[in-house]
Amino acid sequence: MTTRAPYSTVLLLAVVLALAGGCTSKKNASVASGAAEAVYVAPGEYDEFYAFMSGGFSGQMSVYGLPSGRLFRVIPVFSQDPEKGWGYTEETVPMLNTSHGFIPWDDAHHPELSQTDGIPDGRWIFINGNNTPRLARIDLTTFRTAEILELPNSAGNHASPFTTMNTEYVVAGTRFSIPMFDKQDVPIASYKENFKGTLSFVKIDPASGGMSIAFQILMPGFDYDLAHAGKDNSHGWMFFSCYNSEKANSMLEVEASQNDKDYIAAINWKKAEEYLAQGKAKEMPARYAHNTYSDKTHSATSVMLDKVKVLNPADCPGMVYLIPAPKSPHGCDVDPTGEFIVAGGKLAAVIPVFSFSKLRKAIEEKAFDGEIDGLPVMKYDAVIAGEVQKPGLGPLHTEFDGEGNAYTSMFVSSEIVKWSLKDFTVLDRVPTYYSIGHLMIPGGDSKKPWGKYVVALNKITKDRYLPTGPELTQSAQLYDITGDRMKLLSDFPTIGEPHYAQAIPASIIRDKSVRFFPITENRHPYVSMGEQDTRVERKGNEVHVWMTTIRSHFKPDMIEGVKVGDVVFFHVTNLEQDWDVPHGFAIKGAATSELLIMPGETCTARWTPLQAGVFPMYCSDFCSALHQEMQGYVRVSPAGSSVKLTSNGLKQQN
Repeated sequence: MTTRAPYSTVLLLAVVLALAGGCTSKKNASVASGAAEAVYVAPGEYDEFYAFMSGGFSGQMSVYGLPSGRLFRVIPVFSQDPEKGWGYTEETVPMLNTSHGFIPWDDAHHPELSQTDGIPDGRWIFINGNNTPRLARIDLTTFRTAEILELPNSAGNHASPFTTMNTEYVVAGTRFSIPMFDKQDVPIASYKENFKGTLSFVKIDPASGGMSIAFQILMPGFDYDLAHAGKDNSHGWMFFSCYNSEKANSMLEVEASQNDKDYIAAINWKKAEEYLAQGKAKEMPARYAHNTYSDKTHSATSVMLDKVKVLNPADCPGMVYLIPAPKSPHGCDVDPTGEFIVAGGKLAAVIPVFSFSKLRKAIEEKAFDGEIDGLPVMKYDAVIAGEVQKPGLGPLHTEFDGEGNAYTSMFVSSEIVKWSLKDFTVLDRVPTYYSIGHLMIPGGDSKKPWGKYVVALNKITKDRYLPTGPELTQSAQLYDITGDRMKLLSDFPTIGEPHYAQAIPASIIRDKSVRFFPITENRHPYVSMGEQDTRVERKGNEVHVWMTTIRSHFKPDMIEGVKVGDVVFFHVTNLEQDWDVPHGFAIKGAATSELLIMPGETCTARWTPLQAGVFPMYCSDFCSALHQEMQGYVRVSPAGSSVKLTSNGLKQQN
């Protein structure tokens, strides 16, 4: 069924590819005439698209405008963010809870917009935590993380989070197969016997967006890389790329390069739903966190869950098939019609294009080439629609323009290749600078792409920007694809290591944006609805401060009677009811970040003074002409002091 490529051949190919990747030079750059005008957005005018880009090892998501390339916002997701207090305030700390404890960092790779009928709808955007397996949902009315769900029985949550056509599910595949359930502490050398992969299907509530694990599918011990859902005729199917079919556990660059093919796993999730309804799933113990944030209470809650339903393909025939693909496939992309599944084999000399119609026919005719762990392996010739010949070196990812064309990133030869879905011939190619990974066309993985631009997300910049020491900024490049030839328009720096991105017309999101939180709807347990509600209370060694902020003062702004060893909670409510009037709060010596409080919102800072003295507090976000005057003091007395707890000279509850 498979043959073994000599390691020397693989190594030689890798060297040739690497050398080829270094041939591209900045001197070859060709910028389209009129490029500056094409990306210029006049003062006071809006960009046409929102672009959501992964922050990679920053653990965050960034928001840019297209075509300008201007950075609008960094949305904190899996990592603490002192600018916004994310993961520091008492309200947001629970969002970073996991079964491993408080984890204030992750590696975020793949933004994915919610869809309706296969078209991005602008309600939510999802992103994966790759390191400590998690999924996050961001509400696009507030541009805030609303929910984080930990994934059990997973390691390296890379093939994630890709949505089905109507956002019935977001899916996640484990990059690293691991021992699980009752066989967790086993020798690594027992990989082939004990290590398994899982594919998680996370159900999305159509009204609230709430996430829950509907089921997991137990899979062979491969590495699962990327995925995309079927559309129209292929709706109900999900396709995952996977590598390491050798089930190697060490030196994968050698040991996982033996077979001549790896696989695309084709999952019939409609069939999985049937098996789930029939009771075929086994309920397995699993400890994982589910964290949600409420815009009513302005607070997060974390719940620890203890079980998950698992489907075993051995008990569910017709649910999973393996499609042979060129070695080490990375991208797994589905064209707008749902007919073609494109694999990107990192060491392949062609781009294989599989046909869903042929897959269904081959399944009916049982055109199998053996099986792996009980999963049928399709005959390559029975499912292939065609191969793009001589596309370049190192094909990775493919997106589509809605006009019958596909665009594939070529990592090693640092270029984008445009090819036809009609006859799989190359139509155009353009250099990128340098080592492109993912690429993105607005809506390019959906049924109806807005095929105006393609964005290259490059791993290396070298000589593209002013140098900044040993590490250079990451980079994106914008190309016009409205004509027969792609035209480079601009470069712009990006946050963290950019992996994938998604873009959507600004008109779909812009007018739904929340401008402030109505204070009459604030249900925070420590809200102050007005200055008349402000006070200070002692509860043992805890001191709670109900505080308000409005241009340009705090109330209270003078507190005495705090003692060394007390834990002080500042519950600060922003009384403003106007757009873009946040207030900040910071106090000297705080071990946490500032607060950044939106209009109508309540946030809490925790402070434990370690020494006696008078400590200034102030507004950290410029709010008015008298911003500098927006300050106050907290007096801290020694432990055991008889100083009474007061605020602004008024005795408070002790």
